[in-house]
Amino acid sequence: IGCLRSLGRVISLWSEGTRDGHVCEKRKPYLMVEEEHPGDGVEPPVFRVDETTPKVVQSVLLEHGWNEFDKGTWDAEDEDWNLYWRASPFPMVEHANLKPWQQLNHHPRTAKLTRKDDLAKLLKYMKGVYGASLYEFIPLTFIMPNDYHKFVAEYSKERQMFGTKPGYWICKPAELSCGRGILIFNDIEDLVFHDTYVVQKYICNPLLVGKYKCNLRIYVCVTGFKPLTIYIYQKGLVRFATEKFDLSNLQNNYAHLTNSSLNKLGASYEKFEDVIGRGCKWTLSRFFSYLCSSDVDDLLLWQKINCVVILTVLTIAPSVPCAANCFELFGFDVLIDDNLKPWLLEVNFSPDLSLHCSTDVSVKRKLIHDVIRLVHLTGPRNQGKGCGRAPQGDASISFANIDRGEKGERTCSKNTQTSPLREQTNKQDVLLATREPPKTEPKLTSKHTPRKPFVPYRPRIQAHGCKGLQPDSSQEPKPQAGNFLLIFPFNEATFGASRNGLNIKRITRELQKLMNK
Repeated sequence: IGCLRSLGRVISLWSEGTRDGHVCEKRKPYLMVEEEHPGDGVEPPVFRVDETTPKVVQSVLLEHGWNEFDKGTWDAEDEDWNLYWRASPFPMVEHANLKPWQQLNHHPRTAKLTRKDDLAKLLKYMKGVYGASLYEFIPLTFIMPNDYHKFVAEYSKERQMFGTKPGYWICKPAELSCGRGILIFNDIEDLVFHDTYVVQKYICNPLLVGKYKCNLRIYVCVTGFKPLTIYIYQKGLVRFATEKFDLSNLQNNYAHLTNSSLNKLGASYEKFEDVIGRGCKWTLSRFFSYLCSSDVDDLLLWQKINCVVILTVLTIAPSVPCAANCFELFGFDVLIDDNLKPWLLEVNFSPDLSLHCSTDVSVKRKLIHDVIRLVHLTGPRNQGKGCGRAPQGDASISFANIDRGEKGERTCSKNTQTSPLREQTNKQDVLLATREPPKTEPKLTSKHTPRKPFVPYRPRIQAHGCKGLQPDSSQEPKPQAGNFLLIFPFNEATFGASRNGLNIKRITRELQKLMNK
């Protein structure tokens, strides 16, 4: 059957290539980006989706001039697509059968990083092997029910030490999200769990904005694990609780939890609150502008967050199987305390990309555009439009500059009154106060275009040494694509330590030096 299908495919392609008895020029099987030119008849790249694919991803890809894969209308073979984006992980067979021109939006076995109990185990292991001082960004954690007796011992020890002064703890289901099943308590009698839960020391001194608790949603894209390459997105989200922080009322989730899916249901969601305004989200740009007004060293805070991200990704990097043409978009939830110390709360697999407010629109649409730029998935129709290709320039990295903090966007310093990041707060931030949708909707390219012979579009992203495609380990990754900034490797030593195998001991030494500065 396979031979007959292949024969039919050859006959079909031959018939499409003949005109009036003359055989047309033989077409190339794969076209690299450099070979494409507008109007050369090359079929636009094709994306594949399922019921879990975020709508904003489909919208942005159509805007880039892509076509949507549809077996029923395209009469195409399985390999006639270039990007498959979905929320759930791909089975290993999908990775094994991947063609050189195809790409998946997940690496294999990365979901382990995003389950709360697994993340706690990974971080505990790394803390024991590479030093407690590196992994101080995770609160004291116990996994229930296995660690119940250890937790009781710690709870009793704390009670004896501090007497009547209560300690605060938070209990979270290992697998649930969106704030479901979370309990904050200071009395062990209130602790109830029926499945695998994580109990952590509750951060009682969060940085408050107008007396409201908040956390940061930091988007991180790992374009490769072999070699390890990590980018951080500068334009994330800040999510607020919708009632004032109050330790005397631990049952009020609207004061203690920052999940947007929860807070948009609260009575205070539509109210205009001091400093925050309406709703429960800011852009990260607006948040750092706010910090600058308080004379905060934002570069130092960003470097701390970068270290948290790198050290967290390192926990799974050695165990991720070799797989070609993949990338992974994570959502890191980070809480900043009043000493400007970042704490890792959790890591999200397939972070929420739904558009619930104008702030979501301004951040998440641009995020997908920049992901496409970062992984070099640019269609021929987009050349010259300014949103497809990464900017051309010096592709090499000045690691010395990165070491000194000169590479990337510095928002402000302690001795300056204004900052580039504050100047970048644009019209989209104004939408937060008005909560109005954008005035214009992007034009979408129809997917019902005449069918042409399929010419596989081959992304320029580097295959990671699998299936006979050997990477060029000496090639330095580009320092920036849109608002994505390279944070690993960050100097010559980490670049060398991640090329041929992953020398975690050397990497952690370099991170320790950076943190000591």
